[in-house]
Amino acid sequence: MLASPPPGSGLKPIYGGFPSLHQLWWMRRDPRRTIEPRREKFGDITYNITPIGKFVDTLSAPAAEAVALNKDKAFASAPAWGFMIGKFFRRGLLLMDFEEHRYHRLVLQQAFTTDRLKGYLEQMQPLIQQRVAAFPEGDNIRLLDEFKKLTLDVALEIFLGLKLSREEADRINKAFIDCVDAGMALIRYDMPGTRWSRGLAGRKVLEEFMYQHLPAKRAQQTPDLFSTLCHISSDEGHTFTDEDVVNHMIFLLMAAHDTSTITMTTMSYYLSRHLEWQSRARAQSRELPADVTYDNLSQFTVLDKVMKEALRLNAPVPGLVREAVKDTEIDGYFVPKGTRVGALAMTNHFNPELWTNPRKFDPDRFSPERAEDKSHKFAWMPFGGGVHKCIGLYFAQLEIKTIMHNLLLTKQWTVPPRYRWELDYSTLPVPKDGLPVRLMPYTK
Repeated sequence: MLASPPPGSGLKPIYGGFPSLHQLWWMRRDPRRTIEPRREKFGDITYNITPIGKFVDTLSAPAAEAVALNKDKAFASAPAWGFMIGKFFRRGLLLMDFEEHRYHRLVLQQAFTTDRLKGYLEQMQPLIQQRVAAFPEGDNIRLLDEFKKLTLDVALEIFLGLKLSREEADRINKAFIDCVDAGMALIRYDMPGTRWSRGLAGRKVLEEFMYQHLPAKRAQQTPDLFSTLCHISSDEGHTFTDEDVVNHMIFLLMAAHDTSTITMTTMSYYLSRHLEWQSRARAQSRELPADVTYDNLSQFTVLDKVMKEALRLNAPVPGLVREAVKDTEIDGYFVPKGTRVGALAMTNHFNPELWTNPRKFDPDRFSPERAEDKSHKFAWMPFGGGVHKCIGLYFAQLEIKTIMHNLLLTKQWTVPPRYRWELDYSTLPVPKDGLPVRLMPYTK
């Protein structure tokens, strides 16, 4: 039992404990397989003892909704995420709460208005067309690596407004990777050779890089996000300090870079195994204009369904993490102050009560006729929910659809019939082998 409920409260205790060796093995290979046995044994709310402390896991959509919407402000994001990534992505939106979070989000929203999104799309289109057309062809092309390089280049040009050498871009990319990897480190102090140490070094590289370019961005207003953050203000006239700009840029670059890469890699994996869907998506792309615009984005209905199904099957951010800042309850279960709570996307995304045959790749479940994602507000939650819902979700969809549209127009790709990827869950879920495909020019 996690803790005894207050006498007379009528609340139920939460049960759980140490995972078995069998569960630990599956957590590394396919954590989704551990969910149903835990639900059957402990119910929809249970706790788990991990190397970094006790976590309460919510295993239902209503419980996830209660955590995300946080109506009585009992849960905070900063202490939970701060423990994991605070040293490397400090003062990002995810590491702020309540009034401070509201203040910063109101300012940041000015960088993601419809007009600015249209401008970002116009800027990124030529770069994406050029880079996708130049993707290497042949056997064993690792699409994860190709997407990662492309999304970094898009981020550097659209977010930073900078053209860097391949060597410098790779240096910045490595710094981001080291920061992300460090969040799940078991040794959490600066010892040479550890993930933690590499993460701290990566953060220093990113800070020095941002501060080096910040004066020029302050001096002249340009259409990139970096300059936008230097000059925007809220309706009340609030602006960002230099430190604010640097912190938000580092966090937003990480969020945009990794999540879009994972989503497109997942889409490509399933399209390589389900060639009928690759053909359907390509046929629609060929019917639509070569240039994606903000106004014709909604016409890519096949890509939209494939993207949503990819986000369901392999959510780039597996869930929400919060910490109770006071004694509270979730669905009638007692949660004491100081408890870390996880609302896991993969739990709801594979719940057979919410989805038909949830392990099957079936983009048509998102069609208007079926609309399985509407079975509950938190049945589908790859972008989180509540006040911390991903601020860049519309930018991400612009980028993903533009890249995949161009990939479909210029390339075709396959994997061997027996190939099944294996995901690495040590940080964010990515294929261990980088998704090697046979990538060839598309011939009409």
